[in-house]
Amino acid sequence: MTSPDYHHRICETPCHPPERLNELRRAIERTDGVTPIFKALADETRVKIIYALLQEPDLCVCDVAAITSLTAAAASHHLRLLKNMGLARSRREGKSVHYSLNDEHVRLILEKALEHSAHLRA
Repeated sequence: MTSPDYHHRICETPCHPPERLNELRRAIERTDGVTPIFKALADETRVKIIYALLQEPDLCVCDVAAITSLTAAAASHHLRLLKNMGLARSRREGKSVHYSLNDEHVRLILEKALEHSAHLRA
């Protein structure tokens, strides 16, 4: 952790008091554990899979493979990663495995990202 006085040693004119900087230093600890979610979403194929699951909440591996033009093995790999990251969940139905979004948070993350992307393009 950086010393509280570090900021004041590198800035000619302090913008915020050390107490506020200490509060912010503690506050940013809430971001611990967030990076893996963004790493999982940094792959275009996985984002497309999540988007497909937004449109159709229950897709089997073969459906995902067909939608994304992947092999079943590749689709399964991406789905398993999304599941391991807590972004998707699965259920077995006979020999097939069906996937859906894990919870409303995943839906909100992608919807907000889509809104922001559209805003940047406008």
